[in-house]
Amino acid sequence: MRRSDVLADLARIDAAVYRAVAATPTPALDRSLARLSRAADRSVLWIGVSAGLALCGGVRGRRAARVGLGSIAAASAIVNLGLKPLHGRARPDAGAAEAAPGRLVPMPRSASFPSGHSASAFAFATAAGAELPLLAFPLRSLAAAVAYSRVHGGAHYPGDVVAGSLIGGATAAAVVRLGSPRSP
Repeated sequence: MRRSDVLADLARIDAAVYRAVAATPTPALDRSLARLSRAADRSVLWIGVSAGLALCGGVRGRRAARVGLGSIAAASAIVNLGLKPLHGRARPDAGAAEAAPGRLVPMPRSASFPSGHSASAFAFATAAGAELPLLAFPLRSLAAAVAYSRVHGGAHYPGDVVAGSLIGGATAAAVVRLGSPRSP
């Protein structure tokens, strides 16, 4: 089995799943997911969550906000300065999703792979959740919704958001580990 054959098969699956999502009518979800996607632009959603954690969460909340935002910064640099220019994958053709009013999100001019929104979402959720374990599941659920919203709104293929999510989570794990006090 050649690597190029495997990659071609994966690309076909990725495109097929994207088309299936785009072709599935979901009028009850379309506008809400588009709003969620836009709220995550430039990490505004995560900055707002971190402000709430810092204001209401005491010392641990402030630390969660700090490591969450630090993880976003690291993941964003890896994705936007390193991987997107290196890979250069074109965005999906949003034509299939255009049939649903209110579904489409603004199409960024950057490469599609990996998803920066997904990387930032999972970077924040993973790091903040490590500091505040009771919030880990809700934060990761919100991150998953943001990641899915990027496919639903026509801006990314599913593989883009999976890769971005994994990169964000791994980056956050490294940031948390580097920021933790060393045990003797």
